[in-house]
Amino acid sequence: MGKRSFVIGTTAAVVTAVSFVGLQVANPSWASFRSSPKEVVDEVWQIVNREYVDATFNQTDWEAQRRELLDREYATDEQAYEAIREALEGLDDPYTRFLDPKQFASMQIDTSGELTGVGITLSANEETERLTVVSPIEGSPAFEAGVQARDIITAIDGTSTEGMDVNSAVNLIRGEEGTSVTLSILRDDTEKLEFDITRARIELQAVRHELRDEGGYQVGYMRLTQFSGNAADGMRSALKELEADGVNGYILDLRSNPGGLLYSSAEIARMFLDEGSIVSTVNRKGIPDKISANRRALTDKPVVVLVDGGSASASEILSGALQDNSRAIIVGTKTFGKGLVQSVHSLSGGAGLAVTIARYRTPNGTDIDQKGISPDIAIELTENDIERLSDNRDLVATPEDPQYSMALQTLRRRMAGETRAQVISSAVTSALN
Repeated sequence: MGKRSFVIGTTAAVVTAVSFVGLQVANPSWASFRSSPKEVVDEVWQIVNREYVDATFNQTDWEAQRRELLDREYATDEQAYEAIREALEGLDDPYTRFLDPKQFASMQIDTSGELTGVGITLSANEETERLTVVSPIEGSPAFEAGVQARDIITAIDGTSTEGMDVNSAVNLIRGEEGTSVTLSILRDDTEKLEFDITRARIELQAVRHELRDEGGYQVGYMRLTQFSGNAADGMRSALKELEADGVNGYILDLRSNPGGLLYSSAEIARMFLDEGSIVSTVNRKGIPDKISANRRALTDKPVVVLVDGGSASASEILSGALQDNSRAIIVGTKTFGKGLVQSVHSLSGGAGLAVTIARYRTPNGTDIDQKGISPDIAIELTENDIERLSDNRDLVATPEDPQYSMALQTLRRRMAGETRAQVISSAVTSALN
């Protein structure tokens, strides 16, 4: 997703962005392989054979692949894992992937909306490659200990972080509730600090919101960072609170939101849509399945959605539903373009498998895979904008942020009574001139 999605993104994500149908537990019946590395090999083969969206398996002989896999001997689980990954490469699908036990545990944390750790978001500085605290989660052990945004983590429990990637650091910092970890910090390039922090269970805040007085209008700004298991509840609470406070319109910020759970995006779409289709999926047999609104919208106020090249998967389902139903105006840049749906299975030994089971379409029947969703009003950030907002994240989602500024201008016109079509037409005309 590149440098352009650094401005907003939560950078300590440990799983590639995908839309999951949900966790499904495999029920293997091949008892002869039980307690053998071959068990997980055949589990994976069976699931892919049964569910993979492409019945040709990317023009490969999947039956021959099974024979080859089971003819091998595996001395260790790691050898079996490597064989599985090699077999899956033949599908040429980056979203169908094997997860070893550690990766699967991390994925479950990301989609559940909870983790056990200290509560910080990390990034690796592009120039110095130093591990940098993007922000501590408010109320988390790290926040209470005094860890601050832009702190550099130089060591974790005495282990130097030089050359360490973000995922490796996350794995060292996470741990069981009640245990402790020592973070060595360099602050402002001069002050050396050490924090001995006790890990705790933390609920990840998928939704942040606030009511802003913008030129006499009450604007509800909502930043949705991921479509985790608690995202819909968070959005519902935010909408109810903002409605009670007399909000006039909404800016929904989906920039650099990599996606998550399909049902979460559908539930959130229903909060804005009283009727109409939200998304349809088509499986390997060409059988469609449609998700629609249920006449339980929580608001009918004008909505502007912010997207960029890092808005993927479930973010595209939500923005596509609001765009195709003429419920919102989409502002920003073209989205990532992921129109595939995965199901996640637990496997023997604590491993997991994400397998692509369907393709999805927006309400208008548009296939956005590898194409993305084009905004109604396009506005690119310049390299100077990206650098400025990256250096000072407090400017993001303020009038100093050109995309937010356009979203606010667009929303004001909608709140003043202009139709969606009028606002979009006027913006396009202005851009042409």
